[in-house]
Amino acid sequence: MKTKLFILMICFFSIVSCTKGQNVDYKQDIRKSLTAFIENIKSKRIENAVNFIYPKYLNQVTKEHVIDMLNMAYNNPAFMVDISDFKIDDIEKPEKINDEFFSIANYSFKMKFQVQWSLIPNAEVAKQKINLALKAKYGKDNIQYFDKEDYYLINAKMKACAISQNEKDWKFLILDEKYKEELVNILPEKIFQKF
Repeated sequence: MKTKLFILMICFFSIVSCTKGQNVDYKQDIRKSLTAFIENIKSKRIENAVNFIYPKYLNQVTKEHVIDMLNMAYNNPAFMVDISDFKIDDIEKPEKINDEFFSIANYSFKMKFQVQWSLIPNAEVAKQKINLALKAKYGKDNIQYFDKEDYYLINAKMKACAISQNEKDWKFLILDEKYKEELVNILPEKIFQKF
């Protein structure tokens, strides 16, 4: 009787240990892939970064369009963008929907954003529009403008959807209001509602 109880306890602890290990693995895998995505953006390796984007999205808007948009934002001589203090705040447990796993990851970083106004036509009008756009996107309390050095410091709080077929290899979609129209036909309704 003691032997059976001992074996039963070992089996129970083995199952619990395996389950805990799997939970850690998906978080580590998502963390590793999302960090690589952001590091590629920081280093201006845009084509490498695009490899981390969910293929169904790239099929809809084209890979070339995404590369062009990211280059316009991060490899534009008129803009200086410096990302620092990247961290993943939390990762939801993946949900399986239609043979794919979906997990929401909240992350944050600081971004120094400076514009070379001499390269921008109608600089004063552009400055007002950029100021309003940054406040609308990140929230007034998350934007600091340093007048003397003429740059913005942004505390960005972002959300991404991690998607995988095997819970190991993860691709991403940035969940941002400006992409909502494009993502409505790509994400399952349950995930889309988490915007």
